[in-house]
Amino acid sequence: MSRIALYPGSFDPVTNGHLDVVRHAVALCDRLVVAIGIHPGKKPLFTTEERLMMVKSVFEPVANAAGCTFDCTTYDNLTVTSAQQVGATLMIRGLRDGTDLDYEMQIAGMNETMAPGIHTVFVPASVGVRPITATLVRQIAAMGGDVSAFVPPDVAASLKSKFAG
Repeated sequence: MSRIALYPGSFDPVTNGHLDVVRHAVALCDRLVVAIGIHPGKKPLFTTEERLMMVKSVFEPVANAAGCTFDCTTYDNLTVTSAQQVGATLMIRGLRDGTDLDYEMQIAGMNETMAPGIHTVFVPASVGVRPITATLVRQIAAMGGDVSAFVPPDVAASLKSKFAG
């Protein structure tokens, strides 16, 4: 039986922190599905299509190198429902600090109640990427700062293009 993992997020934009989680996740599963949450109340910087392209271009080579099948999709329902729809038995969540852990433990508990067959796996962030958040990356880029230490090169170029002019 293959191990399918869902890694959900907004990925607006993809950061080196997300990439760090994927590098760990592909060692835990045979198929990794990265799912971009679409929330009608949020106005992302990047369109859904742009985020799908970023996710695929950054994460798929990592998965392929590890011998892990890779897919990316979007969802607008409960994350746990999306995990069930793709046949996932693992849900991957990155943790930067204790605040993330407290929040993620609540969600993991609720998800376990709704879908006992899906297990949340917490991936601690590597030291070098712990301070990175997509929100801070967007703020730095919007103010003309250099985000190249926080995001993959193609994402840095996309951010620069978004805020040019």
